[in-house]
Amino acid sequence: MNVKFLNPFVDAAVEVILVETSIKLDRGELSLEKEPYITDDVVVIISLVGRVVGNVIYGMSKETALALASRIMGEPFTEFDMLAQSGIAELGNVITGKASVKLTEAGYESVISPPTMLQGKGATISTLDIARLVVPFKSEVGTIAIHLALREGTQKSFSAAETPVAESMH
Repeated sequence: MNVKFLNPFVDAAVEVILVETSIKLDRGELSLEKEPYITDDVVVIISLVGRVVGNVIYGMSKETALALASRIMGEPFTEFDMLAQSGIAELGNVITGKASVKLTEAGYESVISPPTMLQGKGATISTLDIARLVVPFKSEVGTIAIHLALREGTQKSFSAAETPVAESMH
């Protein structure tokens, strides 16, 4: 993975979580993983296409997700219901969107997918031939791990009519 894709996600995660939750993140030690990811309790997956292609995976414990959702929504959550799920999925979406803007400013325009939520510890997610750069963030509410399985793509940008879905339908 191209290391220049790292900083936009690190910066976006720190900024968005601080603004949305008032929680300060401390970045842990980076690692490069080629084996499939065995999921945490709560996982948000967002894909990118364009000049950067691949997946961003946000993983955390259920307790961390509940604490983040409580801070985002301004009310305590004791179960990971649809509203809490929506809050965590949107948090991943906002971080990835902000990182995507930073990537575009650096000449790597990409489009992001809507978030996909996966619940249940122990599922296996393979990013196939793209190694994952794992960025753990420690906070007062637990650890959030961001897995970046990204590479440089060949597509410069997409208009609404040229999205990969639209192209595959022709």
